[in-house]
Order: sequence, then C-alpha cells, then structure tokens
Amino acid sequence: RLSAEQGYENAQFNLGVMYKEGRGVIQDFKTAVKWYTLSAEQGDSDAQNNLGQMYRMGDGVPLDYKTAVKWYTLSAEQGDDYAQNNLGLMYLFGFGVLQDYKTALKWYTLSAEQGDDYAQNILGLMYAKGEGVPQDYKTAEKLFRLAAEQGNSDAQTSMGKLYERGFGVIQNYKTAVKWWRLAVEQGNNRGQYNLGL
Repeated sequence: RLSAEQGYENAQFNLGVMYKEGRGVIQDFKTAVKWYTLSAEQGDSDAQNNLGQMYRMGDGVPLDYKTAVKWYTLSAEQGDDYAQNNLGLMYLFGFGVLQDYKTALKWYTLSAEQGDDYAQNILGLMYAKGEGVPQDYKTAEKLFRLAAEQGNSDAQTSMGKLYERGFGVIQNYKTAVKWWRLAVEQGNNRGQYNLGL
C-alpha cells in the first residue's frame, strides 16, 4: 500500500487487483477503480485493460462503453493481447463504437498472433461466417485448431462442426465426435448438444 501511495504504478495496479478480487482486503470495486486509474494514467497497460473491463461491466463505475474503449485502446496499442482481444469484441458488437468487422479483425488478429486462444477462436468464427473477410473455412479450421489445441472448448466444438459438415476439411464423423468429447470434458454445453447428451 505504501508503494502505491508513493505513486508506483505496479503497486497501484496490484492494489487494484486486490480490491477487485477481494484478496486480503474486503472486495471493493470503487477502490479498485481508484487504484487502476492511478496506474493506468501512468501508462500501465494491465491497469488500462482492467480499467476498461471495469467500465465495460459497470463494476465500481457506471457502465460506459466509450470509456472502456478508450482504456482498451491505450492498452492494446502497447501490445497487450487481452486488451486487443477486448477491443476486438467492442468493434465486433459495436459497444461504444460503430460496429466494424474490419477493425475487430485487426485487433483479434494482433491478439491471436500472440497466442490468445479466445481471439483465435473468434477469428475462426469470423472466417467461417465471412464477417469482415471473405468466407474461408480452411483459415477458420487453422484458427480453430490453434485455439482447440490450447484447450479452448468453444474452438473444440467448432472443430467438431467443421468435421461433421466437411467445411474446410474432409468430412469425418469420428473426428467430429473426438473434438466434441474434448469440449464435453470441460463442460461445454454446445459440445454436449452436438453429442446428443
């Protein structure tokens, strides 16, 4: 706490996390926002991303998508893959910005290139649906596979669908079931539905 009060951005960020999650202190979103803001204003990308989350969810502050986008952008421009992913989400759905698939694609791609499985899965969906890019099942399969091999159950379910339907791959029901079972082992409801469980 002393370091945070003396202006050390990492200490301020850590104190923000403690108050957000109730680690060693009583959970207090407003106090978390205070510490995240102090750290974020000094340029800490993790604090900027977390502050964006607070505004996107309305935790400790009024829900404000535009302010969330501001903080996500500052963090994403520093290369934070979580912020890039979050900014992609804002553009994909038009939260606080005009919906823009191409900009969403840009941010998800930057995050996916850093290995973020969530971004890889969403990019796979964008290619499978042709959102912001020409529909391309082979690229979708590559992205789903990257995410699925990291244990992303949504991507595992999507891999199953590609094999079930033969989109971008040779149709193979056994392989589809294999991917759905992996998703089910993690409690994925879509995987359960696809297996008929």
